[in-house]
Amino acid sequence: MQYEQFMMIGRETLLSVLFTIGPVLGAALVAGLVIGIFQAATSINESTLAFVPKLIVVFIVLALSGPFMIVTLSGFFQTIFSEIGRVNQ
Repeated sequence: MQYEQFMMIGRETLLSVLFTIGPVLGAALVAGLVIGIFQAATSINESTLAFVPKLIVVFIVLALSGPFMIVTLSGFFQTIFSEIGRVNQ
């Protein structure tokens, strides 16, 4: 296997991970920031107030972006399996 193939596989891996998990992490980050600002403004330090809304936001984003994630991951796996066939060539 040549250096270019390793670089291509590494690049595809990083991009697939970024595109797959990026929307979920971004939504959780924004929800946590909004909840943190709300808690700081109102001096409410309830732990369930921070956890439950973030959990709900993550589930909603997973439900909405699930088809996109499946398409991204299946394209990645097709690329990886096609490259496995070229290892000894």
